[in-house]
Amino acid sequence: MIEYLLEEAAMPRALTFNLVISLVVALFLSLFIALIYRRTHRSMSYEPTFLSTIVLIAPIVALVMFFIRGDLVLSLGLIGSLSIIRFRTPIKDTRDMIFLFWVIVVGLGCGTENWLMTILATVFMAIVASILFLLEFGSPKYTDFLLVVTGHNPYHPQETQDVVLRHTIGSRIRSHEVKEDLWEIVYELRFNKEQLTETNRLVNEIKSTSGVEKVSLLAPQMALPL
Repeated sequence: MIEYLLEEAAMPRALTFNLVISLVVALFLSLFIALIYRRTHRSMSYEPTFLSTIVLIAPIVALVMFFIRGDLVLSLGLIGSLSIIRFRTPIKDTRDMIFLFWVIVVGLGCGTENWLMTILATVFMAIVASILFLLEFGSPKYTDFLLVVTGHNPYHPQETQDVVLRHTIGSRIRSHEVKEDLWEIVYELRFNKEQLTETNRLVNEIKSTSGVEKVSLLAPQMALPL
């Protein structure tokens, strides 16, 4: 009888110890993942508050897993309570969704007390993410821009076309609008990485062409850094 009581008293202490270890491991791993996200992020949709989200998700998921612990009724109750939460913030970058799924998996691993496996998997994924970032995997080989040239008559389009051909690897006219003595031409231009450093020279040469009043070089949304 005494041994049974001692075992019953020791179970809450062991459970509490495992809970603390799981929360600490989940917190440190999520902090590590947040640092990887910040160092490897390229797009313009960066939000500092997203880092706090990454850090907090893993410990919360680990805590939920400890609450469930094989209890079917409790798990159904948690699912029902979580179903009333409606997330209205859209995911602007699919890469953000990958990091969210990553920290959720870390929380599941820590909540089920698979600490070593979770740590090894996190380190492996961090190495993969860093290698992809260093190799610029998925970055486009070419960059597309829009060139808007406006001016007044007389205008010699061949001069502008010659300048465009010297500084790009490809171009085509998207639109050509003429209104009385004013005109506007929109070009689609394609640059490689070396030619991107000479865009100022391209704009200045076109602006110095006779009849040209304004030159605008625009980067479409698809050409923004990822």
